[in-house]
Amino acid sequence: MTTYSDQEVHALAQQLRVDAVRAAAAAGSGHPTSSMSAAELMAVLLARHFRYDFERPAHPGNDRFVLSKGHASPLLYAAYKAAGAISEAELLTFRQLGSRLEGHPTPQRLPWVETATGSLGQGLPVGVGIALAGKRLDRVGYQVHVLCGDSELAEGSVWEAAEHAGFEHLDNLTVTVDVNRLGQRGPTRHGHDLDAYARRFAAFGWHTVEVDGHDVAAVDRAYTEARDTVGQPTAILARTLKGKGVAAVEDREGLHGKPLPEPEEAITELGGDRGIHVDVQEPPAARVLHSVRSGHLDLPRYEVGEEVATRDAYGQALTALGSSRGDVVALDGEVGDSTRAEYFAKEHPERYFECYIAEQQLVASSVGLAARGWLPYASTFAAFLSRAHDFVRMAAISGAGINLAGSHAGVAIGQDGPSQMGLEDLAMFRAVHGSTVLYPCDANQTARLLAQSADLDGIRYLRTSRGAMPVIYPPDEEFPVGGSKVLRSGSHDRVTLVAAGATVHEALTAADELAAAGIPVRVIDLYSVKPVDRVTLRDAARDTGCLVTVEDHRAEGGLGDAVAEAFDDGSPAPRLVRLAVRTMPGSATPEEQLRAAGIDAASIVAGIALLVEHAVTP
Repeated sequence: MTTYSDQEVHALAQQLRVDAVRAAAAAGSGHPTSSMSAAELMAVLLARHFRYDFERPAHPGNDRFVLSKGHASPLLYAAYKAAGAISEAELLTFRQLGSRLEGHPTPQRLPWVETATGSLGQGLPVGVGIALAGKRLDRVGYQVHVLCGDSELAEGSVWEAAEHAGFEHLDNLTVTVDVNRLGQRGPTRHGHDLDAYARRFAAFGWHTVEVDGHDVAAVDRAYTEARDTVGQPTAILARTLKGKGVAAVEDREGLHGKPLPEPEEAITELGGDRGIHVDVQEPPAARVLHSVRSGHLDLPRYEVGEEVATRDAYGQALTALGSSRGDVVALDGEVGDSTRAEYFAKEHPERYFECYIAEQQLVASSVGLAARGWLPYASTFAAFLSRAHDFVRMAAISGAGINLAGSHAGVAIGQDGPSQMGLEDLAMFRAVHGSTVLYPCDANQTARLLAQSADLDGIRYLRTSRGAMPVIYPPDEEFPVGGSKVLRSGSHDRVTLVAAGATVHEALTAADELAAAGIPVRVIDLYSVKPVDRVTLRDAARDTGCLVTVEDHRAEGGLGDAVAEAFDDGSPAPRLVRLAVRTMPGSATPEEQLRAAGIDAASIVAGIALLVEHAVTP
C-alpha cells in the first residue's frame, strides 16, 4: 500500500481543482467552484481511506461513495482520472454529447457511480440504504461515504435519512458536509456555523466532527475518527471556501454554476497540472452472502368465488417469494398491517426494513439496497407514495430495479376520505421512464403479477385494493406483463368496457345487466396499465367502435390515457368515453363512493344505454 504525505495529498487536492477547472472550461459550463471547495476532502479520502477496485466495481468488499452534491461532478471525474479510471482525453469530454461524463453523474453511464444525484437531498438517503445493506445483510465491512453540500441540508429528506441512520446505528456510514457557505443565489441558511449543523446531527444520534476542510491533516484525523466510531454514524462538518485556491473566485457570490472567467490564469495560480496518479487501496477479500434463488416458488392459491383483498394476496405472495429467493427484501412505511407487508416481516424478519412514516427514505432505502444487489419490495398507501415522487424519478435515472406497491387505492377504500385515497398514482408511475404499472383485480392475478415483477427491469408499481373482491381467475391462470384478459366477448358487441382492479367487477356486473337488456358488451381487464395491450384494444376498437374506460382514479393520466395512447401511432382511433373520479370525495361506504364517482355498475349501465340509444357504435 502506498503511503502519501500531507504535502502529496495537498498536491493531489490542487490537481483535482485544476482538472475541475479544465473540465468546466472545455464544456463551457459546469460547477467548478463547488468542486474546488471539497478538493482536500476528496483527496484525503481517495489517497488514504477509500478501499476500492476500479477494475471490479461490483467487488463486494469495495467501499461505497455517493456524491450527493451531484453538480460537483468535475471533482468526481477529476478523482477518477487521478485513480486511473478515466483518461485526460475523456475528462475533457465533460458534458458533451455521447460522453459518459454527464453534468450530474449516473450509474447508467459510469460503473463506479452508486446512484444518480443532482436532485439535492437524495445522496444521504440512498447512502443510508447502502449502509443498511452493509450492516444488516452483506456484513462484509465496507464503509459508505457520502459527500453533501451545505445547501441541501435544507431538504427534509436529509433529516429523514439522518434519523433513520441514527436509529439503525449505522457506524459504517460517514457523511461529509462541504460547508462552503454559498449556495446558488447567495449565502446558505447557516453560513459557516458548523455548530448549527452539529447540533442537528447529534440530535439524531450521530457522532459529529467539526474540521477545517482545507487542512489535510485535520481531515485525515476526521476520517480516521469516523472509521473508529462504534454504534453511531459520523457526520464530518468541514468548513471550506467555494472556489478555494483562486483569488478571483474564492468565497465570492455570483459564480455558482459557471466556468472560471480566466481558466488558464486560474490553473497557473493553482500550480498547473501535476499528473499525479493515486494507488487507491484495494478492498479486503469478501464474499456475497445472499443467493438469487434458494428454492421453488410456491405461490398462494385462491379458489374462484372466494372473497380476498388484493392487499392480502400481495403480502402472502411476497412472503412466498421471499422463501424462494434469498435476495428479496421488504420495506414498509409503518403501515405493514394495512399493506400486509407484515406477513413478510413475520416469516423473514432479517430481510424486513421498517422505514416508519418517511416515504422518501422508504424509496431511497430501496434504491440503496438495489444498488447492492438486493431485490426490494417497498409498500405504503398509494396516496403517500406521491411524497416520494422525486425519489422515484431519480431511481429511474439511476436504472434502479425496485418494486413499489401502493395499497388503499381509489375511492373504493370508503370512509377514510380523500386524504387516504390514491387517485393520482397511476398517472404518476406511468410518467416515469421505463416503468411498469400493474393493477390486479383479484388475488390470483396479484400473486402472479408480483412474482413476475421480480424479473422485470426499472421501476415496477403494483396497485392493490383495501376491500375484499371476488376471485375470478383460477390459480394457474397466466398474466403476461403487457397483456390483458377479455372477460366477455361476442360477435355482436356494441361497446367495449375497459377496466382494471376494483372496476373490473363493476364492469362485469354491468355487462351481465346489459346483456339481459339485449345490449351485448365486451369487457377487457387491462391489468397491465403500462405497457398496455395495444393489440387487444385495437381489435376491440375495430369490432365495437367505442371503448368506455372505467377507472377508480382521476381522469388525467390513468387508465383512459393509457388506452388512448394505444392509438397514438396513427392506428384508427375509436370513440373513447372515460368514466373516472372527477369530484372531490368525502367519507362514505365503498359502494356509495363508487356510485358518487359514477364508476359503479349502475352508472356504467346507464352510460352504455345512453351511448347505444344515440347509436355511437357501428
